[in-house]
Amino acid sequence: MTSALPSSIDVLIVGAGIGGASLAAALAPHRRVMMIEREDAPGYHATGRSAAFWHESYGGVRVQPLSAASFALLDAPPPDFSEHGFLSPRAALTIGQREECAAVDAFVAEFAEQGVDVMRLTGAAVADRVAGIRPEWTEAAFEPACSDIDVGGLHAAYLRAAKRAGALLAPRKKLVSARWLGDRWEASVGGEKLEAAVIVNAAGAWADRVAAVCGAKPVGIQPYRRTVMQLRLGVATPADLPLIIHVGGDFYFKGVGEGRVWLSPHDETATDPCDAAPEELDVAVAIDRMQSVVDWPIAAVERKWAGLRSFAPDRIPVFGADPHQEGFVWCAGQGGFGIQTSPAIGALLAAQLGAPLADGPIACVDASPFSPSRFG
Repeated sequence: MTSALPSSIDVLIVGAGIGGASLAAALAPHRRVMMIEREDAPGYHATGRSAAFWHESYGGVRVQPLSAASFALLDAPPPDFSEHGFLSPRAALTIGQREECAAVDAFVAEFAEQGVDVMRLTGAAVADRVAGIRPEWTEAAFEPACSDIDVGGLHAAYLRAAKRAGALLAPRKKLVSARWLGDRWEASVGGEKLEAAVIVNAAGAWADRVAAVCGAKPVGIQPYRRTVMQLRLGVATPADLPLIIHVGGDFYFKGVGEGRVWLSPHDETATDPCDAAPEELDVAVAIDRMQSVVDWPIAAVERKWAGLRSFAPDRIPVFGADPHQEGFVWCAGQGGFGIQTSPAIGALLAAQLGAPLADGPIACVDASPFSPSRFG
């Protein structure tokens, strides 16, 4: 961390959550980089509240290439990045009731065509994997590769790598103003002045506001509140309980130790950027939905929290140079899949800013669909 800001920098990254940190780690060996973070510590909002898992189908077929390309670094990172991987095997079931058979079939067909390892299950095969599931839930798609992500460990590894390469991190610093001088930015950061060749907008829920400060046109990044809770059950659930997601998007839950689950109603309540807090109604809705799926008694709600997931209008990430404002770069709109796509997004965006892109799965991803130029 740093207190006094440098007078000039190559790349100023606004936001030090998973988006900003992954970019800084990839870019700092090649450019002079500084991250600023308005909170006391990085990762306070979306990153620090994620119930993250690597789930290849999560986010849809347009996001899937980023998730697939990110798997190798998450599973077996280079030793100089981390001594261990960040994934713990989980598996996933996308489930539906009898009348949702066609929706599950379509899900399997769509992702199988993308090369995702997904298997169709029905009837007893579903019940075998989820003890206590109610008989009407007969349809499922099984993805064996789904894994939990150690979000804190991954975020810390990005920050360490960025620091080792010379990147600076300044907490409690807000971008107050920025003026493009024709070849560089003059920025006011927490009352101090600095110059930067490039500003990267990795501000999460605040991304459109940062764009406005820099004179760039907002692209329509909308934050949505997502609620999660930890339940203590009155029965012991198996340690290998898969992630269970409704094919219609009404809930997901997963085991977090014997007799405990994390549950979300998969809510998306539009909100202004804020320090999100859970609503009691969302907690009650989530519990009701889970109890319609399984016959597990609930002993207690042990804790509950909420975070913000931010989406562009087309619900896929936005990263790359702004088509109208020179020197302004986007890294936003990562929804609920920002953690699992961070290796790919960080490396691809760093390559656009002058870092080399190593051969491998990430280099094979076409970044053009994610450019902010798609908004005109």
